[in-house]
Amino acid sequence: MPSKVHFIAANKISSSSLKRLFEAAGFNALIKPDELVAVKVHFGETGNKAYVKPGNISPIVEKITSIKGKPFLTDANTLYKGTRGNSVDHLATAKAHGFDFAPVIIADGLTGKSFTEVEVGLKHFKKVKIASEVLQAGTMFALSHFKGHELTGFGGAIKNVGMGLGSRAGKQQMHADVHPGVDSEKCTGCELCTKWCPVNAIKMSGGKAVIDSSKCIGCAECIVTCNFSAISMEWSGSSRSVQEKIAEYFAGAVKGKNCAYMNYIIDVSPNCDCWNFNDAPIVEDIGVLASFDPVAIDQASIDLVNKKAGTDIIKKTWPQIEYTSQLDYAQQIGLGSRKYELCQIS
Repeated sequence: MPSKVHFIAANKISSSSLKRLFEAAGFNALIKPDELVAVKVHFGETGNKAYVKPGNISPIVEKITSIKGKPFLTDANTLYKGTRGNSVDHLATAKAHGFDFAPVIIADGLTGKSFTEVEVGLKHFKKVKIASEVLQAGTMFALSHFKGHELTGFGGAIKNVGMGLGSRAGKQQMHADVHPGVDSEKCTGCELCTKWCPVNAIKMSGGKAVIDSSKCIGCAECIVTCNFSAISMEWSGSSRSVQEKIAEYFAGAVKGKNCAYMNYIIDVSPNCDCWNFNDAPIVEDIGVLASFDPVAIDQASIDLVNKKAGTDIIKKTWPQIEYTSQLDYAQQIGLGSRKYELCQIS
């Protein structure tokens, strides 16, 4: 049976319509009085403007509060250098970006070392390392910015929860198959990549960047940082294995929880929100989706984006990535269904 995915169009988005979407999707039933409710968001890297803005998050928090739930905004620290690599900087970034309308808890502690191993018993991992604080909430809403992504082709609910709630050690596990390589003919020797590498794995030799693969953690910071396309992906396994690992981390993060998902198909940037900039959207704004099924909501988001673009714009943006791998595998391990029924509300 297809999963229901509820939808409001971009030109209908308002505080009241977002609350109606919440109700139409049946999310009210998840909230228990006085229950702690995790609201997984991305607070946006400093310099990036494409993340979901507070004005589109706060109505959901208000709705949860009105049903006597106790919501808190949450995310885990990043693997790379930036303004969200530890909880002090992360909290300051959240505040600067306007996420001051609800308590904010960084789920993996001060420096990203607070995690709990959750047993999943899957192909890549028997246990996954999930940010501890989020596991203590019985209910979670994942509010995700749908966009392109340099490692997985796109990022939606599965990516937001799976990669987002992995601890820093967990993020390293998921990135283990990624090994960037430098095209010396394109490298200009600007050294920008050396400044952004979080583990100092890039050095200059003869005026060209050289990556020490023994130190590289596969965060892909250098790939997007390079302005001359001199650094590209080299997979030790495949893009598929990275996507499957993210799905397994997703399984650990939602295990034993009541969960619901909202995808915001707004400002659909080609890259992740983790960079300190964002390129122009690859498609016009489409709207917001809501579902209990993370696979269905991501599939519906893809279909709406590609339909709006009139082509497989995700594949066109990242031609080297078979981006449906995460959906295939997520469905295979029982996280949801790629079949859905789209229910538009006014």
